[in-house]
Amino acid sequence: MTPLLWLFDAQLHIGDQTILWREVVGNVFGLLSALGGMRRKVWAWPVGIVGNALLFTVFLGAVFGTPNPVNLLGQAARQVMFIAVSIYGWYRWKHAGDTGGVAVEPRWAGWRNRVLLVVALVGGTAVLTPLFRLLGSYEPVWADAWIFTGSLLATYGMAKGWVEFWLIWVAVDLVGTPLLFSAGYYASAFMYVFYGAFTLAGFFVWARARRQKPKVETLWPDPTLQR
Repeated sequence: MTPLLWLFDAQLHIGDQTILWREVVGNVFGLLSALGGMRRKVWAWPVGIVGNALLFTVFLGAVFGTPNPVNLLGQAARQVMFIAVSIYGWYRWKHAGDTGGVAVEPRWAGWRNRVLLVVALVGGTAVLTPLFRLLGSYEPVWADAWIFTGSLLATYGMAKGWVEFWLIWVAVDLVGTPLLFSAGYYASAFMYVFYGAFTLAGFFVWARARRQKPKVETLWPDPTLQR
């Protein structure tokens, strides 16, 4: 059996609960990606992509015949979205030039973009909820839609270098943790608890980095973001 096939089938049994090792490994890669993002390292993007590919197979439990036959369509779809947006972010950070050993200088999104992010989060959730329900996603479906929309906006914000993207992750974690526990994805749920604290810390790290270099030219100048 090849290592890839072993990883696909390997299971961890805790009491009467069964956890897939690829769920654990996928979340570990996600954590490493978040750590790299906090330190503004380019390698955060490809590491995250590996974790996304693993978790995609986990959250389509009914499709891949896993011990937990629950489909979380928002969770699965966001892994595909992560890969697409991560390629975009990887490219932008890699071509940002040298900025003192880090790939990007944090900047504030500005009030206009903050309002747009909130509207997009609420509006995207409202639009995707009936679609995910029609496709048979796990209830409460709005939570799955919220997680997908928030993840898209947070990943895009990270690629742009906006400090506020960390707060979007906090909003995602607050909804995602109870959803994953109720759906039986315990490894991911416990990781979400940790992510919640981690992303809040990430916000303060990036905010402090921004305050320490208030006059540095932003990577992608836009007068509307300097208000």
